[in-house]
Amino acid sequence: MEYRKIQETLEALQKGRLVLVIDDKDRENEGDLICSAQAATTENVNFMATYAKGLICMPMSESLANQLMLSPMVENNTDNHKTAFTVSIDYKETTTGISAEERGLTARMCVAEDITPSDFRRPGHMFPLIAKKGGVLERNGHTEATVDLLKLAGLKECGLCCEIMNHDGKMMRTDDLIQFSKKHNIPLITIKELQEYRKVYDQLVERVSTVNMPTRYGNFKAISYIDKLNGEHHLALIMGNIEDEANVLCRIHSECLTGDVLGSLRCDCGQQFDKAMKMIVENGSGVLLYLRQEGRGIGLINKLKAYHLQDQGMDTLDANLALGFEGDLREYHIGAQMLKDLGLQSLHLLTNNPDKVEQLEKYGITISSRISIEIEANPYDSFYLETKKNRMGHILNMEEK
Repeated sequence: MEYRKIQETLEALQKGRLVLVIDDKDRENEGDLICSAQAATTENVNFMATYAKGLICMPMSESLANQLMLSPMVENNTDNHKTAFTVSIDYKETTTGISAEERGLTARMCVAEDITPSDFRRPGHMFPLIAKKGGVLERNGHTEATVDLLKLAGLKECGLCCEIMNHDGKMMRTDDLIQFSKKHNIPLITIKELQEYRKVYDQLVERVSTVNMPTRYGNFKAISYIDKLNGEHHLALIMGNIEDEANVLCRIHSECLTGDVLGSLRCDCGQQFDKAMKMIVENGSGVLLYLRQEGRGIGLINKLKAYHLQDQGMDTLDANLALGFEGDLREYHIGAQMLKDLGLQSLHLLTNNPDKVEQLEKYGITISSRISIEIEANPYDSFYLETKKNRMGHILNMEEK
């Protein structure tokens, strides 16, 4: 994936310029002008007030908000998107605090050396927002996008953001935002692009422990990982010397308690795990990643709820949709980072799922070949497998009924 736009946006921020960030169409579907607090000049603030016309807010990291002792604006946040406003502030040496010059001064003083909470009056005319620690990978808002971009640009973790409105007072949408960015020569990116950039370049997993793991299949090495954003645990099972090897045999297996442990016949998961382990042993080397993605990412309880809907006639895809989930919530950037940590860049991948191939390649893993791991259908999972083939694009040779 090409990330030139992200690099140009970071360079613009480093030069003190404004950038434009658009969120998802199914969220606010809005664009915000953004700059660093260090670049909160009279000119930049006035441009926001004049051309964007929305509320000028001040996203910052939680650590900075704590340093400035900024308490939440309300005790019970009922905002649709849980926007984390704090009490508003003005720098103590401002007059009214509302002019572009004085709002810029308040922002710049938030990141000044030796600044203290007592240097600000409350309430004021600048509206701090506290970003989630996980940034846009935890919450896909402009607050998090601002702080993430500043971090990536090597700037202090406080900036300005302002929603862009049309002349008629309505929110400016994507097509007009693109024209706005061209007219004013302002770099434009989407939050989705920023999320994908972070999934590739951020270190989101941490290797925790390595142990010998004798199994009924053979002797493996087990390496545990932790997802630094959500604390989830994942596992790599390794046979042989695979570090820095090319075209390693690999299975990326999503956790399935019912299939892997209970031997459920409602899916082919447990049999795929068994077959993959045997194929790795027969090959003499390889790796199986065991990712905590129960029920294609919806969790065990919701998977059982989906089973109940399937018992009433729904297929596996419609059951997930009926519960309010996407058909498949799984992402594989964590798996890709685990593979890179193991020194792997290219694989012979055991999968029937082309989405797995596409995602891994997007995150920098070369798939030299896809090896089928098809399991013969039984009376309990034939409808499930038909759905995976006909509606989810899995490559299966079973005959359609």
